[in-house]
Amino acid sequence: MPKPTPGSYPSYAANYINLVDAENIKEALEKYSNTVADFFKSISGDKIDYRYDENKWTIKEMLQHLIDAERVFAYRAMCVARKDQTSFPGFDENSYAANSKADRRSWEDLLEEFELTRKSTDLMLLSFDDEQLQQTGITNNSANNVNAIAFTLYGHLLHHIKILDERYLNK
Repeated sequence: MPKPTPGSYPSYAANYINLVDAENIKEALEKYSNTVADFFKSISGDKIDYRYDENKWTIKEMLQHLIDAERVFAYRAMCVARKDQTSFPGFDENSYAANSKADRRSWEDLLEEFELTRKSTDLMLLSFDDEQLQQTGITNNSANNVNAIAFTLYGHLLHHIKILDERYLNK
């Protein structure tokens, strides 16, 4: 199924979807899954507690945020693909981060959880056929289809890698 077109997803998702340089979910998965995991593995241990400003997340908190957000996106995609008619609420990422206790976790545990979560999501997304990818539901008070949710998920990862590169790692 091709990359989603405007109108098949909420307007806020466009910023994420536009970051994904792939024609379909399988191509996105092949292009980004290992790259994203390798990016986080390459971050040195002396950087993981760094925050570039007083009220910004540390790299550990950012990784925990990505794990949390991926689970939210994956749950939404699964439910909509299964024709669940529930309206799925948004989530307050700042509240999640403030209550994650990521600072108490080891970097190795966070990396392992991230990799396993990513693998689980990728396998689920690959299991969807075109009918499931086209299913539309309500997420965060807007119509959204499974294909768009999947592209949003990948774009969200890329968005945060860009922030990490520019503001945390000075690449």
